[in-house]
Amino acid sequence: MKKIVFAGFRHGHIFALYNQVKECADIELIGCWEEDAAAREAAEKNHGVEFNFATFEEVLNSDADIVAIGDYYGRRGELTIASLKACKHVMADKPLCTSLEQLDEIEMLSKEKNLKVGCMLSLRYSPYTAVAKELIDSGKLGQIHAISFNGQHGLDYGSRPMWYFEEGKHCGVINDISIHGVDLVEYLTGLKLKNVTAARTWNAFATEEPDFKDCAQFMAELDNGCGLMADISYAAPCHIEYSIPYYWQFLIWGSKGMIRFAEDGKPLEAYIDYSKEVQYIEGKPCENNHITDFIDEIEGKTDLLICTEEVLRSQRDTLKIQNVAN
Repeated sequence: MKKIVFAGFRHGHIFALYNQVKECADIELIGCWEEDAAAREAAEKNHGVEFNFATFEEVLNSDADIVAIGDYYGRRGELTIASLKACKHVMADKPLCTSLEQLDEIEMLSKEKNLKVGCMLSLRYSPYTAVAKELIDSGKLGQIHAISFNGQHGLDYGSRPMWYFEEGKHCGVINDISIHGVDLVEYLTGLKLKNVTAARTWNAFATEEPDFKDCAQFMAELDNGCGLMADISYAAPCHIEYSIPYYWQFLIWGSKGMIRFAEDGKPLEAYIDYSKEVQYIEGKPCENNHITDFIDEIEGKTDLLICTEEVLRSQRDTLKIQNVAN
């Protein structure tokens, strides 16, 4: 049985992983650490987290096999690197890190020490993912030539962690949000990023924080010439937040048809094999989750929904896009 320690609870996503760990019979939670007093108090009060590590050095010196990282974005890279140097596998909330230099070191350490690196790229586990991949892999869409996606989030100023707006802690809305979309596109199609045509970030909705760039759009080319366009911004009105119909919407166009799906509970729409009639296909619930796949990879299994190589590639491609916008 593998042992895991949680290091950092600065974003709500990490609690999803925390709950998955508690429900998994193949992993033992041996402790938690968080140096920020307010974040520690909130985790204790709202989620029943018990903290028994006083410093990150204690985490590194523990007998944990895995460190789960949920600190603020700008710190995750250094915590990941330190954990790998201490011969720990790492599972992190997204993004894994905020610079290509950090990612280079993470990749080098992972290979050198034969350690696995996971990331909470949750769209891989969407009910629509398996359906979309089956259609694309079957050839019923033909060659994929154009893809677009958007992932509009609510800014939720005042309830979202305020470290978002502190210099050096957030490090870019593209790296924050669009890593999900970039990862899913590469997984579904098998296509990889060739070059970034254009990318832009700007401030629009965070009027209280004029230096925070809350909107982003980009255009890129994949390795078969396929065009990719994305709009990933904190543009969703706060009063409707994630209930909007187009929260994570994907359109994929091929030579023989197209598909559209969104995280809206509605069936995937498909025009396939030159058909003029639309097919509505229900999603398929995924039995795996982040921690079960990660444990399987550590144990050497190969039939995985995601693996270290794909995590690192998706993070690298997303950082390349963010760098163009910067």
